[in-house]
Amino acid sequence: MAVRSTIMDTNSFRPGMEEGLDPETRAMAHEREVLGPAYRLFYRKPVHLVKGRGSRLWDADGVEYLDVYNNVASVGHCHPRVVEAITRQASMLNTHTRYLHENVLGYAEDILSTMPDEVNRIMFQCTGSEANDLAIRVAQTYTGGEGVIVTHEAYHGNSALTSKLSPALGTAQTLGLTMRMIPTPDTYRVDIDGTTGGDCTPEAFGAWMAGELKKQVEDMQRHGIPFAAFLADSIFSSDGVYPGPVGYLKPVIDMVHELGGVFIADEVQPGFTRTGDAFWGFQRHGVVPDLVTSGKPMANGLPTSLMAARSEVLEPFAGSIPYFNTFGGNPVCMAASQATLDVMRDEDTMGNAKRVGGIFMQVLRAFQAEHPCIGDLRGTGLYIACEIVKPGTKEADQQTALDILEALRDNHVLTSVCGRYGNILKLRPPLVFSEDDVDWFSDAFTTTLRQLGI
Repeated sequence: MAVRSTIMDTNSFRPGMEEGLDPETRAMAHEREVLGPAYRLFYRKPVHLVKGRGSRLWDADGVEYLDVYNNVASVGHCHPRVVEAITRQASMLNTHTRYLHENVLGYAEDILSTMPDEVNRIMFQCTGSEANDLAIRVAQTYTGGEGVIVTHEAYHGNSALTSKLSPALGTAQTLGLTMRMIPTPDTYRVDIDGTTGGDCTPEAFGAWMAGELKKQVEDMQRHGIPFAAFLADSIFSSDGVYPGPVGYLKPVIDMVHELGGVFIADEVQPGFTRTGDAFWGFQRHGVVPDLVTSGKPMANGLPTSLMAARSEVLEPFAGSIPYFNTFGGNPVCMAASQATLDVMRDEDTMGNAKRVGGIFMQVLRAFQAEHPCIGDLRGTGLYIACEIVKPGTKEADQQTALDILEALRDNHVLTSVCGRYGNILKLRPPLVFSEDDVDWFSDAFTTTLRQLGI
């Protein structure tokens, strides 16, 4: 039997859960059959949302929820500056990049200014899957290799190419014959010479991970597969959120380059000020990628993504193969992206992520001291993992994590789970999350843990 997808199935509504739903919700869930069986709904009791503002969402009955999940609406649901920018541009023109338009050129220069000087070319797409798909093609053309390395529970997209590099989709998804996996950088469980990963220096933990990567490249070579790229999200979101020790990626990327490959930084999750330490997640580790991809947070909900590159890495592909994406870089999405970037600067979302994220972590540590089911807390800025275990052990407790998730939903807080065992609460709210929002979460979490008796 296939293993379910850790990012799609763990917290999903499935056939047989209809009993107990109100008639309208049951009818809507039934009507979704027209979409086919591949789609997923969150929660045993799905949520019918109709409105959002900032970090808050409302359902069809007017019930207000706290959003502790969405990095899509990165500067908050329906931010008025983004809405105004979309409306203004949509009322004038929306076309594609085969015509000149100041929105795409202005945004291209502005977003590149947030990256290292070496990363000086950019192309636009609609989804993170498309961006990663293109980045892999560029990397393979530049290196002449095919082999791509990812982590054990990575997710990098749903195209034919990227899905084969996404083990988090579950065992029903076949993986590419030219890909290899290295272990999740699990600082909670990995032991290096008698020291738990979280207590290692960045150099020691990075050397362990670099060694694992080298083993897989050597295996590729034994099978006649030239190494092309290491594709990684620098906070390892789907693996379970592993942001530290800060700097541990540098030895890994040095090894990638030593072995003739390139580093593709998938910044869909850690980018756009999310970590509170830097605009891009990779910057925390003191590394310069060869290719950078991002998507969801870029335009506050509109389908927009990017692939940025060192010019010398892009040239072999772009100099010979034309690339065109009908909707990628369209003026409306570029207007939304620019407005989102402007809001991030003007409202200091990076500072807010660091300040409020620090307060959020302090509150969670107080819970950890009182509730032994919370085995580990890790994170940076407004991206926190709360790992649920069987008390007194490091054994993952998926069932309790899911019970917490469902009870939080009943207490009007929305979030999800991640990680290999589906036992990690993924706390990743919009970047406008406030101290009042932390208080709301704290009250709901208190009620949830009391109701569950844990």
